[in-house]
Amino acid sequence: MDDVTLLAEDGAVIGAFPKSEVHTTDTPLHLAFSCHLVDEQGRILLTRRALSKLTWPGVWTNSFCGHPRPGEDMIDAIERRAREELGARVIDLRPALPDYRYRAVDASGIVENEICPVYIARLDGELHPDPSEVAEWAWVAGDDAVASVAGAPFAFSPWLVEQLPQLREGGAL
Repeated sequence: MDDVTLLAEDGAVIGAFPKSEVHTTDTPLHLAFSCHLVDEQGRILLTRRALSKLTWPGVWTNSFCGHPRPGEDMIDAIERRAREELGARVIDLRPALPDYRYRAVDASGIVENEICPVYIARLDGELHPDPSEVAEWAWVAGDDAVASVAGAPFAFSPWLVEQLPQLREGGAL
């Protein structure tokens, strides 16, 4: 069973909790990450969350995200989740929004409450997404992704809605 790293308001590690139990209507602050994959044409890989996901099922989001296990190096966690979620290997991994933090409430009442550094990487090879994680995926031009998120934010994860404009403004995408 995977655990997540629980955090104090200042980001200090205060414990661990089973991942399968952490997301509730009163989710404690914990450590996560988001990763955006870009290709040689500058397109961004967007994924649609599987309909079986506990939070934000069926919405479009960043390439993949996850939680480092307690004591796991962040880069190792990102590489692990790329394999687990996308069946892929990532290269050229770099931080883009190292201090990103958010709290959002799903329509079901489930809360996301994360310190969630954001990374950019490139795909090395083919995608073989796990259908329990990813329903669909598409490579999208950066400007088109920004326009889509701005025009229909309800169709996207709240973290993508916040991250994408910041990444574009900062020149990361």
